[in-house]
Amino acid sequence: MKKSLENWRYPAILLCSIGVSSIGEWIYFIALNLIVLNLTESALAVSGLYIVRAISSLLTNFWAGSLIDRYNKKHLMITLNLVQSILIVILPLFYSLAWMYTLVFIITVASSMYHPTSMTYITKLIPIAQRKRFNSLRSLLDSGAFLTGPAIAGFLFTLGTPNMAIYLNAFALFLSACITFNMPSVETFKRLKFDNAIEKKSLYQVLFHDWQMVIRFSLKNIYVMSVYLLFSATIVLMTATDSLEAAFATQILALSEEQYGILVSIAGIGVLIGSFTNSAVVEKVSTAWLIGLGSLLTALGYLVFTSSFTFLIAALGCFLLSFATAFANTGFYTFYQNNIPSESMGRIGSIYGFLDAFFIILLTAIFGITAELITIRFVVVSASLVMIIVAIILLFLNIQSSKSHYYEYD
Repeated sequence: MKKSLENWRYPAILLCSIGVSSIGEWIYFIALNLIVLNLTESALAVSGLYIVRAISSLLTNFWAGSLIDRYNKKHLMITLNLVQSILIVILPLFYSLAWMYTLVFIITVASSMYHPTSMTYITKLIPIAQRKRFNSLRSLLDSGAFLTGPAIAGFLFTLGTPNMAIYLNAFALFLSACITFNMPSVETFKRLKFDNAIEKKSLYQVLFHDWQMVIRFSLKNIYVMSVYLLFSATIVLMTATDSLEAAFATQILALSEEQYGILVSIAGIGVLIGSFTNSAVVEKVSTAWLIGLGSLLTALGYLVFTSSFTFLIAALGCFLLSFATAFANTGFYTFYQNNIPSESMGRIGSIYGFLDAFFIILLTAIFGITAELITIRFVVVSASLVMIIVAIILLFLNIQSSKSHYYEYD
């Protein structure tokens, strides 16, 4: 028991930091939407926040990995949290929409860098034997943040203004930075220098070198990147389909705002129950089945939801897709951490994240235009069918006996 507690000391602290920042992120985004809406009384201005965040992620990911892999992960995580905290504190002081968009852009840059940095740090810190359990607990925390974040935000709105919620998120990020400060460094040096072969070259040459490295790794590890790309494809399809979720529920299913709110709550309950179940059985289920079956059940949930004509069937679909997401994410994170070298994880994750962001923007635009030209149901059902095909191919790749060595740490 003493040894087990010692082994989980730093992972537990790290989970605490992740939980605090996740809850804060939900509070921040909901409050920011209300602040912009109150300032402009324009739904288009609120939509602009989504566009700014997407563009910011797109413009950050193609270069961020080059920095992440060459600097101390712990110090970079603390710096990024503090930068976000300071910018969020001053955000409510601006009443110009242009300045608010500018600050949101910079905050999203820091957030986009933080996620691959934390993934690399987690991989270096958590021993292989503990990763699957850690990832299942992380999914549980994320689901808790999904439920408690909006609830806390709503409670704060009843006590004061959305600005209070914004300040709470700034404090949460500051607290997360303080927690991270007490974590060990995963490097033996404070700053990683650029590779000797390229440290005297221009930024363009460094980025070009890193993109070449990622391409070479991808071609050399085709199976690993095939699993990565197929799973990413399901995420892209899910995100683009989610952009039409509210319109589908209210216009096609003719649900009232109250019924739609209940539908969202059912999805939240599904995430929570799925995360608890995942945490209970994660050690008994192989990573291959977590990824493959979790992705397939998620896709089936989307198909049930988008094919529904009644509230009950739609609720069943929402519950299923939310329930299965925790399994798929836990399996994918574990596979990713075990098969991507930590010394180049920042570059690989960021560059592929750039492609994900690009296709999310492209597909969301295509879905929106097609929904206007044809029907929303046609778009979301078609997307769900494609998602199922991708998930079946992914499951087939996962469970091949000849590829079992990629999951040998189960």
